[in-house]
Amino acid sequence: MAPFAWWPFLVLVFLLGILMKVYPLAAFTVMLAVISGLAVWWRSRSLKGVTYRRRPYYTRAFPGERVPVRLEVENRKFLPLSWLRIEDPWPIAVGPEDESLLTPTHNPELGLLVNLFSLRWFERSRLAHTLLFRKRGVYVLGPARLESGDIFGMFEKVNEDGPIDLLTVFPEPLAFHALQLPADDPFGDRRARRRLYEDPNQPMGVRDYHPEDDFRRMHWPATAHTGQLQVKVYQPASAQVMMVCLNVSTLAHYWEGILPALLEHLVRVTASVVQQGLQDGYRVGLVSNGCLAHADQPFRVPPGRSPDQLAHLLSTLAGVTPLVTGSFERFLISEGPRLPYGAMLVVVTGLMSPTLAETLLRLKQHSRRITLLDFSRNVPPVIPGVNVVHLPYME
Repeated sequence: MAPFAWWPFLVLVFLLGILMKVYPLAAFTVMLAVISGLAVWWRSRSLKGVTYRRRPYYTRAFPGERVPVRLEVENRKFLPLSWLRIEDPWPIAVGPEDESLLTPTHNPELGLLVNLFSLRWFERSRLAHTLLFRKRGVYVLGPARLESGDIFGMFEKVNEDGPIDLLTVFPEPLAFHALQLPADDPFGDRRARRRLYEDPNQPMGVRDYHPEDDFRRMHWPATAHTGQLQVKVYQPASAQVMMVCLNVSTLAHYWEGILPALLEHLVRVTASVVQQGLQDGYRVGLVSNGCLAHADQPFRVPPGRSPDQLAHLLSTLAGVTPLVTGSFERFLISEGPRLPYGAMLVVVTGLMSPTLAETLLRLKQHSRRITLLDFSRNVPPVIPGVNVVHLPYME
């Protein structure tokens, strides 16, 4: 009922009490009006200055890890709260270790963490729980639903503008030795990794023409200016670059659905590859035709070797969803010009097709070293110049 919905009735009773000279009834009506007005005023200010915070010890972890979390609620005003109810939507995959703390909802993957508080003026209350990270993904916490009211329990007020937090569960990398790659150099010729190439996308100057120079290096404006043949000089770029290409398609046609177990296996393999690549000294990047959680575009992580690159790559893999943005073959062709010059490609796929084999052959013609990790059941075709590793996935 609205706070003032029954005030006309109080006014009518008060007037009747005055007209009929029943003064106790009129006094009782005034008392009810005062209490009701006080309750309305209390309700309107009950949730002002009330803050609710989740403070997990870690926001990123691997499946099976336990993370302490502290819930803090504070009343930052002189007005006390006789009661405060907080309903916090919490994904079960990153919920409390004691699942009975979550109230079931219509969504089987989501529960409500319900807590009741009574706060005096400028009081802070804390609760501690232990979270169990159960499944890979990026999970949203909140917004929480805060509910309170007046001290008489007559009216209630609800606020759903609580904070939103993210918890990330990394994919657990597969044991690298299970991929059966060569132990001395899993990704190709070790000597080639130390070579330096010139990146045609980064010119740094010009020099005089030499007979062995390629005709495509000619710098015609400089030649016209100096009257002598001039060629472009490019910045050297290290060949220690690895781009991992993940195909999230698990069936030939997207309308056929997905194979969740195969997709999880591919993500774990990719996590293992990027981890091993960084350990071997590569600058590792990642591209995929899939989408991240809460996005609708294919993602791309530039290659790097910074201390937080592994965490960045694993966080990206944690958010991989089954949503496919398009054909993996077309994606590789469109992504090819953006790949660093001289980079080695590691293609991870659970679906092999003649079109993909043709695409890899086209990429190979651009002086790229390619390793294909194929987890489909059928034996892949022989692709000249491509290191093919076939490990059929059996669920």
